[in-house]
Order: sequence, then structure tokens, then C-alpha cells
Amino acid sequence: MSAFTRFAPLALLVAVAACGSGTPRDQTGPNPDLPPRDQALLPPMNIARPTGWDGQLPTVPAGFRITALATDLKVPRQMLVLPNGDVLVAEGSGTSASPLRPKDVIAGYIKSLGKTPVKGGNRISLLRDADGDGRAETKTVFIDGLNAPYGLALVGSTLYVANQDALLAFPYVEGETSVTTPGREVTKLPSRVNHHWTKSLAANADGTRLYVGIGSNSNVGERGMAIEEDRAVIWEIDPMTGAHSVYASGIRNPTALAVDPWTRQLWSVVNERDELGAQLVPDYLTAVRPGAFYGWPYSYWGKNLDPRVHPQRSDMVARAVAPDYALGSHVAALGLSFAPGGNFPGLGDGAFVGEHGSWNRQDLAGYKVVWIPFANGRPSGKPRDIVTGFIAGGKARGRPVGVTFDARSGALLIADDLSNTVWRVTPAIAVQGFTPAPSATATRN
Repeated sequence: MSAFTRFAPLALLVAVAACGSGTPRDQTGPNPDLPPRDQALLPPMNIARPTGWDGQLPTVPAGFRITALATDLKVPRQMLVLPNGDVLVAEGSGTSASPLRPKDVIAGYIKSLGKTPVKGGNRISLLRDADGDGRAETKTVFIDGLNAPYGLALVGSTLYVANQDALLAFPYVEGETSVTTPGREVTKLPSRVNHHWTKSLAANADGTRLYVGIGSNSNVGERGMAIEEDRAVIWEIDPMTGAHSVYASGIRNPTALAVDPWTRQLWSVVNERDELGAQLVPDYLTAVRPGAFYGWPYSYWGKNLDPRVHPQRSDMVARAVAPDYALGSHVAALGLSFAPGGNFPGLGDGAFVGEHGSWNRQDLAGYKVVWIPFANGRPSGKPRDIVTGFIAGGKARGRPVGVTFDARSGALLIADDLSNTVWRVTPAIAVQGFTPAPSATATRN
């Protein structure tokens, strides 16, 4: 008898018991409403099971149109727009850590129900829409034989690719549709256990430093802290020598990195810990300050103590920095891209965030792309829904991962790793004074 078979009735019982409505809470912005901790033998689990688009499209605001730039990809994750307008798409699925506890088996099963059956491509594809109709007439394998590629960055004529186990560098020649030159290993990346396998990537403004986000090896240190060495951190890397140092720590799973165009500050979206309740802990967007410690695993949202961690470290809790902007609990933010004002009609300065969607709360959260307004280089208002419709009748037609704003064409690109599509959103007509509807900010248990 499998572990899941043995424990499934208990999982169902706990999930049903946790299904009651709770007090609505505003969990977006700089001061999220944090409820008391709500620990249970098993956390509530519910994921939107896949269903096809069946000819439908994601929902965009009036005055915009959305097209499928490319379909039939192999688990698209993150994207990069090249100087000539070509789009690179990293496709792949990393390894999974072995479960520690019976509830890990159950959680793994629940999460698997929300995934595509397609095997990850372990490659980078190139998409070219030469006639600008929103559909790529050219789709080629740009680099093959990779190991769960995720983060992408172009510095001059060098393309950097963050595999799950190493940062690689490839020569880039504009216009070419494939690269056959073997990649140069810049540095190995932590890959032992790889509970969080994705390695996000960004370059600083002048390309002299690269930043790689490395997620934790557990939810909250259950495997022991020795195996968390060089995990839940962001590395700063010299691209010439591969020398690296910890730029920021205690940042549980920094799934996407980007440098804003106003202050040249590094930012990250981060997936926070689980099993403290449906409304804890909010995932977040934050400026990444050099030397900062963001609390994991000892505390959350600044100095809120997590009692599950042993031994406790009051000295680390005292150092913990609160993030800048909450996105909501368990929305699973995986994409981040900035857009200066005037580039997308009706929107000023801001950031697009792709929310992959929850699995460990009864009411589904995320499963959409939101826009967060900025002013003077800082978040300055509530998030607004930009691309929705990924959920229909409680089932998922798609799940957003990476988002990339292409200032060259004025298009927002969205990698959807459930329907294996890259979506492209553009203004359909000149829009004057467009204001998208606010996102829902209240959540329930």
C-alpha cells in the first residue's frame, strides 16, 4: 500500500475541516493583515486541476488583445527578449526532493494534480514574430541538452543561463536561431537535494555582476540547517571569474529577479513558507538590500517568530528585515518584470507579477498576472488584475510563470507552464485613461 493510500482519508478529513470561511483580510501592500498562526496536522490542500482552453483565451482589460505567441512548448518557465525582438524561452522541470513526512507525500500528490503531463524540454527555444501579428512563425530549439534551465540574462554578446546545478555562458550572435557552441561553466550552483530547484537570474545595470536566486531545501528547516548552507540566498557573481558571495539571505525562495529602470535596484518576488494557515505567510515583492537577512526560517514578515524552528535564534530574528510589499498568502509568485510609465496604455510606472497559483489553501489564490504601481522607485498602491481567466469552473486552463515586458514592441509576454503556451498582450487600439479593475484584496480560509 502506498503512503498516499494510507494517509488520503486523513488528508481529506483535515481539508474538509479547514474549509470554513474566515475573516477577510487585506494581505497586499506594505502592511499585510497577518492572522494568528493556524497549525494543523495537515494543512488545507486544494489545487485547480487542468482543463483545456477549448478555444478560449485569457481575459485582458478592454482595449487590449491577447494572442498565443507560441504553443506546444515543453514546460515554459522564464523568458528573455533579445535586442532584435526574438524571444527566448527556458523550458524544463527540475528534480524533486524526497519526502520527509507522510504529509509531504500527500502534498506532493496534490501538487502533481495541477501540473502538465508534458515532460520538461531541458532546452531554450527561440520565438520570432517577424510580421508582428502576435504569433511566432519561427520556433526553433536555440540551446538543447540543458539541465532544468530557468533564469536567463544577456550581457553584451554573452547569454547566461541558470541551470538547476550551474550557471553557464554562451556566445550570442544577433539573428542566429541556434547555438551549437558548448556553454562555459561560470560557476556551479547549489543542487544538493534541490527542494526548490529553480535558479532565478538577473544582471546589474552595467553587466559587471550577476545575481542568482537559490531557494531553500525545505519548508522551514525540517531537514536540518546543515543542508541549508548556501540556500535561501541570493548570490552575487563575478561573470568573468565565477567568484561569488552571499548578497542577501533568509529569503526562502526568490523565484524571479529583476533590476528596476528607475533606481537600478535589484528586486525579487519570493515564495514564503507553508503550514501556518491559509492566510500565512504572504508571498512578497521586495527590494534586495545587500547584506540583508529576510527572516527564513526563524521568523516571517520581519520579526514574527516561527515557533517550529529549533534551535531558536533570537539573534537572527533581531536582524530580520521586513519585505517591502505583500502579494497575498500562497499566490506563488514566479514572474517579475518592470515597465516604465507610458509603455502600457493607462498604466504608469510599475511591475508585472506572474502568480502561478496556490495549492495549500481551500480557496484558490493567484492564477493570474497583476500590476503593481510604482512611484519614485517604490511600490505605491494596490495590485490590479491585468491577465485573468486562467481559472474556469474551479479548474485551471493555464498557470502563469515568467512575465516579461517588451518595451521594444509594447507587449507583455506570459509563460504558461500548464497549457505550454507563451501569451502576448498588446493594446488593441489607442487607449486614453484606461484604468484596470483593482485586484481582490480580501482572502478567506
